[in-house]
Amino acid sequence: MGFRGTAIWSAVPFQGRGVVIPSPLESVSLSVVIFLVTAAAAPLLKSRQASLINIAFSASAIASVIAAFAGFNAVATGAVETMVLPVGLPDLPFYLRLDATSGFFVTVTAVLVFFVSIYSIGYLKGFIGHPAGLAGQRKVTSLAVFYCLFVAGMLMVVLADDAYFFMISWELMAAASYFLVVFEDENKEARRAAFIYLLIAHVGAILILLSFGVMAGLSGGFENFNGYTFSAMRASHIPGVWKAAAFFLSFFGFAAKAGVVPLHVWLPEAHPVAPTNVSALMSGVMLKVAVYGMVRVSFDLLHVSDWRMGGVVLVMGLVSAVMGILYALMQVDLKRLLAYSSIENVGIILVCLGLAMIFKSFDMTALASLSLVAGLYHITNHAMFKGLLFMGAGAVMHSTHERNMERMGGLIHRMPQTAVFFLVGCLSISALPPFNGFVSEWLLFQAFLLSPSFPTPLLNLIIPLGAALVALTAALSARCFVKVFGVVFLGRWRGQHDTTVNETGLEMRGAMGFAAFACLALGLLPVFFIGWIDAIPRELVGGRVSETASEFGWLWLTPVAAERASYSAPVVFAGILAVVAAAYLLTRIPRAGVRRAPVWDCGFEKITPRMQYNSTSFAMPLRRIFGFLLSVRETVRPSGADPAFPKRLTYRLKIRDRIWHGCYMPVADASFWIARRFGRLQHGRIQIYLLYSFATLILLLVFA
Repeated sequence: MGFRGTAIWSAVPFQGRGVVIPSPLESVSLSVVIFLVTAAAAPLLKSRQASLINIAFSASAIASVIAAFAGFNAVATGAVETMVLPVGLPDLPFYLRLDATSGFFVTVTAVLVFFVSIYSIGYLKGFIGHPAGLAGQRKVTSLAVFYCLFVAGMLMVVLADDAYFFMISWELMAAASYFLVVFEDENKEARRAAFIYLLIAHVGAILILLSFGVMAGLSGGFENFNGYTFSAMRASHIPGVWKAAAFFLSFFGFAAKAGVVPLHVWLPEAHPVAPTNVSALMSGVMLKVAVYGMVRVSFDLLHVSDWRMGGVVLVMGLVSAVMGILYALMQVDLKRLLAYSSIENVGIILVCLGLAMIFKSFDMTALASLSLVAGLYHITNHAMFKGLLFMGAGAVMHSTHERNMERMGGLIHRMPQTAVFFLVGCLSISALPPFNGFVSEWLLFQAFLLSPSFPTPLLNLIIPLGAALVALTAALSARCFVKVFGVVFLGRWRGQHDTTVNETGLEMRGAMGFAAFACLALGLLPVFFIGWIDAIPRELVGGRVSETASEFGWLWLTPVAAERASYSAPVVFAGILAVVAAAYLLTRIPRAGVRRAPVWDCGFEKITPRMQYNSTSFAMPLRRIFGFLLSVRETVRPSGADPAFPKRLTYRLKIRDRIWHGCYMPVADASFWIARRFGRLQHGRIQIYLLYSFATLILLLVFA
């Protein structure tokens, strides 16, 4: 495919003996082509399910490795490469650009796609020999096709350098993910979730398109087709009012895809019904593609320098973080819990971006860089540990055929390796050292604690309040995943009927192992990671963090100055290993005169699995404290002749999303009411329909 344009690249491609190493942009483009070709070729193998799964997802893994190395190189060098593909409409070609920012998101996306593609090979083996015959073959084939299109769409969004190509890629990503959500189309719940997802996704797409229209119109887009390119928008001077309009249109458009409260309602509906490998990608990287849109528009195209815009982002991030983790704590469905947890983590990322905008508006470059680095770090961390947790949840569901945590328990004895990997994900998302989640949240707290006094009283109120809410969110997150791991893997089996539960296959365990290792590596070596992404804050806010962060070498992380704060993950890890080793040795030392006896059971002779703490009881104290923020319906009904001495108690608990029932349901009810009223116009008589057309034509002529 030919191309025209310029390429700015610091390294000269190696060329000798007929070997040419493609540039990073060409490599990422090649990976996109591989995904598209794989999607086109998958239906040819629909009658050979095992071959289809192996070939399609092996090709996906290879393509993701190519993209990951190219993106890593682009970030490491900080170079910018552009390309123009003459494949669009006349005078509207596709503009592509790979810089440090897009290279970072390409790398994060490709790494998780590599893990999930390996996982999918083992996960989809359960669909081979589907009892539905040809229907089962169509399901596996459609999943392979739309999986590849979905990943290709995400990579194309990140590479797009004009509004036209961006929106085409965005719609490809949205349409492919819709078909993945509605994968089990015989399920009414899946159809409902897919409809809600598609509706909110397209509302967001309209807002993004309007934002691009504002920016293109003020950059000469209506007189010159080149005005629709990001380079023209980047170079244009947009007045304050129109800049605010473009910013808020784009922010709310991307927030709809990212699952920001109150636009989050599709997320807890879509994740539980989608295949688990798809849920891992949607939560791990698709939400981050929406965050990429926020970063690209806010910091690169609009050069936002108004603290009020950053304040809106900060407040919405705080609301999303607190509400997301509160709703996650109340869930008994494992995948729905993880979905609400993604809302919380996206909220933390928005807090970082909002702080960066505020600091940038007051020319506090060092703090703006620190906040942005914390956000980028958490983007990577969330992709790794949330992908790991969804893969672990899929492994549990694959073996138990259960999503309800109330009917699980004791799986650490039957799935020991999955339990270890899932525990790593729980520790990471709970921000406990030495894993990766701690580093990004620690950097965020440093940005909060180092904030000076602002000339605006409102900011002086929001900043410390925000730090307190982030601390509350971190504590609630730790409690949430103590509950998850304890209820699912510890104790005894809670199901009514015992079932045969075995460890998952090698591919699924291998993918989870890779993700767990990534969580540990990102936690142990933060200085190297910050040094790698150093070009991004320099490009977007004009500052750097790596010089001060690595002042004392790779062993110590000093984000601003050593006398202010420092952290050494390797030292913490060595200390933890020493304590664990000492405890192990002490418990193994033989002691004379030890007499073993039954454990005191509070007077009960026989403890049954029903007497264990379950998910609902674990969340009860917080339900009492924060119940005013939730829509809780809790009833206890006795049965029997004497209510004072009932034979049986029936307990029911229902927790509904207050925003859904308070904001969206009235709109839905009003829409159906209006539709029913307009339905009366349908009489089934052609004469009346011709009369409607004639009356409409007369009205149009009058107004014209």
